[in-house]
Amino acid sequence: MLLRLLHRIIEFLLLVERRFEQPFLRPAFNYLLREPLARLLTALINLGRSRENVTLAEETPQPGEDEDVQTMIDEMRRHLVIDFPPGGFERAGNTKTHGLVRGELTIHEDLPACFRYGLFATPKTYHCWVRFSGPGPHVEPDIDDVGFISISVKVLGVEGEKLWNDEKCTQDFTGVCTPTFVTPDVKANARLQYWSRRHLPAFYFLDFRGTHLLDMAMQGLWNETQTNPLGATFYSCVPYLLGPHQAMQYSFWSKTNVYRRIPRLPFRPPANYLRDNMIRTLDEMDVEFELRIQLQKDAFQMPIENNAVLWPERLSPRVPVATLRIPKQTFDSPAQFAFTRNLKFNPWHCLPDHRPLGNQNRARKRMYDELSGFRQKMNGAIHIEPTGNEQFDGTSIAGDPLQRS
Repeated sequence: MLLRLLHRIIEFLLLVERRFEQPFLRPAFNYLLREPLARLLTALINLGRSRENVTLAEETPQPGEDEDVQTMIDEMRRHLVIDFPPGGFERAGNTKTHGLVRGELTIHEDLPACFRYGLFATPKTYHCWVRFSGPGPHVEPDIDDVGFISISVKVLGVEGEKLWNDEKCTQDFTGVCTPTFVTPDVKANARLQYWSRRHLPAFYFLDFRGTHLLDMAMQGLWNETQTNPLGATFYSCVPYLLGPHQAMQYSFWSKTNVYRRIPRLPFRPPANYLRDNMIRTLDEMDVEFELRIQLQKDAFQMPIENNAVLWPERLSPRVPVATLRIPKQTFDSPAQFAFTRNLKFNPWHCLPDHRPLGNQNRARKRMYDELSGFRQKMNGAIHIEPTGNEQFDGTSIAGDPLQRS
């Protein structure tokens, strides 16, 4: 009882901070303090790490990794059974769907040779489905989350052998609004899932035996009151191959000035104001994101197995390689939201040149597959590999070639 009371106090203080930070305080903080504080926190985290004899893009399996992954799966499955009824199961993470929209990804021409691997080898435009979502593991009013949103991009019509063969022609990208992951590795993530299922995630971070407090502070630099997913920046947080012996992280940067007003602040906004702002934006304009790649240049300062360490841009800048365009459209029909539950987003839906790296990516291979299969079984749904030609009543794309294909 005391733990729950302390947790509620922490949640209340975070909620007050989120409601009153906009529109002036947080942008000023980000401009003046975020980067120097991020460098300081990164230095403190690195002080507690030991240097390993690894090369660029080299993975190092962690002791007890399989057991930790099983713990994560078990905890998330228990959470789903407790929180959702059969037929209404949502994802265990990135749970609340703000919107599933159509888009197209255009690979840039004349990329440097070091970037021309896999999907980026040839200039081309691909259709895709793009899902924007909230953090989970619960479906809550937008203002009650932790200032966290995510993106999942399923690129369609991608030819070639894939590492996960339940889909033949897709390449998935996933990202969140923080450039570092909430936990450094799967052992810590298993512990976080233990507390999350008990609705007490704050107590994971209040563990002084590791870097949890530093990790929380780093997350806090980017966790802020969200205004519109279409105007956010999303980071992979975890590394991937980019051809042989080369690792990367990627990110999506919004290039469009989108609608950002939050109604009724500092009082309680509408429960789905993020979706409302997406609807208003795509009623009026197209939206563009820039897909950028950051190459690993230093095996210690840009680690593969520790995803709480911020890869420094001074060592390796983020380079634009593609444009994600989301055209004007309507997307909020019940049928289109129902279709979202049949989709599996998994970073292992990929070409071998983009193989996921690190222990948390290795965990995703089994965890995402088992949990999505369990969700679809409980919903009586079947796995669908989309083509981009799906049509739903009440949705449209005005004057766009994607609608005509």
